[in-house]
Amino acid sequence: MSTAPRLRAALVDRLTEEGVLREPGWSKAARAVPRELFTDAYFQAVPGSVPTSYRPVRAGDPGWLEGIYCDETLITQLDGRTRPEDVTAESVSGSPSSSSTLPSLVLRMWHQLSAEVGDRVLEIGTGTGYSTALGAHHLGDANLTSVEYDPTVGEAAAAALRAAGFTPRLVIGDGLRGDPGGGQYDRLIATCSVRYVPLPWLHQVRPGGRILVTLSGWSYASALVLLDVTGPGQATGRFLPGYTSFMIARPHDRPPRPTLALLPGEERPSQIDPAKLDNWTGGWVAQLAAPSAERLGAGAEQILWDVSTGSYARTAPHANGGWSVVQRGPVRLWERVERAVSCWQDAGEPHQEEFGITVSASGQRVWLGAEDGPGWDLPI
Repeated sequence: MSTAPRLRAALVDRLTEEGVLREPGWSKAARAVPRELFTDAYFQAVPGSVPTSYRPVRAGDPGWLEGIYCDETLITQLDGRTRPEDVTAESVSGSPSSSSTLPSLVLRMWHQLSAEVGDRVLEIGTGTGYSTALGAHHLGDANLTSVEYDPTVGEAAAAALRAAGFTPRLVIGDGLRGDPGGGQYDRLIATCSVRYVPLPWLHQVRPGGRILVTLSGWSYASALVLLDVTGPGQATGRFLPGYTSFMIARPHDRPPRPTLALLPGEERPSQIDPAKLDNWTGGWVAQLAAPSAERLGAGAEQILWDVSTGSYARTAPHANGGWSVVQRGPVRLWERVERAVSCWQDAGEPHQEEFGITVSASGQRVWLGAEDGPGWDLPI
C-alpha cells in the first residue's frame, strides 16, 4: 500500500476506535476520499511567532502528506486572498480566512446531521471541497448542493472534486441566502459560523428537516446547534456536546475596528470573576449578553469593545482583592455580562448542551434549561 492510502486507512481506524465513525456509509467515504486532492498546499503556524506567522507547506515538502492525515484543521488561505502557492518568503503573517476542517469534526457533524441516502442536502461553505466529497460519496452527487462565498476557493474546490470523481451541484454565492435556485431541502449543514440563523435557510429546509450550524459572534465564542424546522421560518433546537468552532461567515464578521483608546470611565467593583469569560461556555454566555462587543484580554484583565457604539469595559484585579471594572459609553457592557454570567453560575455553570434555541417570526432566542427559562435574543 502506498503512503497516502496507508495514512488514510490509519486515520480512519483511529477515528473508528475513538467512536467518531459509527456508520458504515461514512466509514467507506472516509476511506475513499483522498484529502490530499483538496489540500495540495496549506499553512502551518510558526511556533512562538507573535503575531502568528505561517509557513507554506506544499506538495512534496517534508511532512506534507503526514500533515494532511493528522486529525487537524489545515489553513488554506489568509486575509481572504493569500494562498500557500502565492507565498515566496519563508513565512507570512495574516488572518486565516479559509481552511480544511479536521476530519474528525467533519465526520462527526455529518453523523449529527442524520442525513440518509435519498435526502436532499444543502451545504453552506464548500471550502476545500473535502467535506463536500464525503457527502457526495455517501449521499450521492445528485442529492448534494454546496455553496461557496469565495470564487477562488470555490473554483479550486470544483477542480479537486472533479479530480476525485465527484459531481455535486456547486454554487458560487452568498450561502447565507441559501440556494439561489430555491427548492426544498431535507437537511442543511454549515461549515462556517453565523451570528444568527439566516432566514432563507428556514424557508428552504422543509418542515421536519434539520439544520446543523455553529453560532458565533464578534467575541468569537461558538456553540454548535441542531435545529428541527417546525414550519416556514420557524425552528427549535438544542446545543450539542463538545467544543466546535468555525470561521465566521464573512457577511457576519465584525466591521473593521478603529484604534482602541482606553479613556477614563466609571469604575466600580466587578460582581463576577472576569476569568469566567475564559471558560468555553462562560465566554459564550457573555457574548450572548453583549453581541456587538469584541472581547480582548484574558484572566482578570478583560476588555469588551462594542463595535456599534464605541462603548467599552475593562477589568483588572483590585489591590484589596476581587476585581474592578471601568465602563464608558452608552452601553454598560459589563452590567449585561454580569447578569448573564451570574444566571449561568446560579444554574451550576452547565455546558452549552443545557441550552436551546427558539426561532420564530418574532426573533431568535437562546434559552437556558427550558424554553420559558432565562434567555437572550440573537442580533438579527
